[in-house]
Formats: sequence, structure tokens, C-alpha cells
Amino acid sequence: MSDKARGYAHRIDISAGAPHVWQALTLTEQLRRWCSPDAEIRARQGGSFRASVDRVTEFEAHIDVYEPGRRLKLIYLPTPGAPPADRAMSDDFILDAVAEGTIVRLLGSGFPVSDEWETQFLRLRMGWSQALARLKVLVEKQLKQGVDS
Repeated sequence: MSDKARGYAHRIDISAGAPHVWQALTLTEQLRRWCSPDAEIRARQGGSFRASVDRVTEFEAHIDVYEPGRRLKLIYLPTPGAPPADRAMSDDFILDAVAEGTIVRLLGSGFPVSDEWETQFLRLRMGWSQALARLKVLVEKQLKQGVDS
């Protein structure tokens, strides 16, 4: 394994309040609408998150940080079929309420720099980018239609 690690950073601005965005992140029925059809979340400190952001690779994560309306940090668990990793890999969702709505930042970190991790890393990075775009559309559409969940 390489001693090097890499990550990614995504930002999306959503024209809705943080409580609406938080619901979409932490309610299983909402998560399934923008992330993946079989996604599941036990939204609490120490809970779990399971999804497939690229519709191919399913992953599971432990919820390490749970700050309602503000932050959700996932620590990835070993996944069958994924290359081995000798470090913790994580995705950290950070919500910032602003006058125009909510800024969502997703910071991924700890991914090994190696040939065997290249495809997995790219799938996660691109998959999250596309999933966040779907999150924006879902939340803004629900707000426009007056739907909370």
C-alpha cells in the first residue's frame, strides 16, 4: 500500500433551508430518491449508512459524526469486492445555512493512491457529484411543491 492518500471536495448550493436538506440526507425514503433505490440509513450517532452512489458499487459506512441540521460524517467499512485499504476512508457532509438556502459541502478523504483503488475512487468521486445534483433537484422541487418529505 502507498503511504499517500487522496480525497475530493464537492459543493452544491441548494435553494432550500438546511432542515429540508437534512431530511433528504437522513430519512431513508428521501435518500432512496436521490442517492440509490436500495439506500438505507440509521440516522444517529453510531448509526449506519448503506448505498450505491454510482448504482454499481454498494458500500456501507458507520456514522461517526451526527450533528442534526449541520454535519454527517461517514467512515467507510470494508466492502466485499473492494480493494483492501490500510486507512480510514470517510465522507463528511457539512451544511451551511445562508440567506439564499443551504451550501452543502462533501469532503471525501483517506482514499489510497494506488492502481487497485483508481476505479473505486473515481466511481465514488463522480457518483457523489451526480448524486448531489439529484439531491438539489429533489429538495428544490419538493420545496416548490410544498412537500416536506
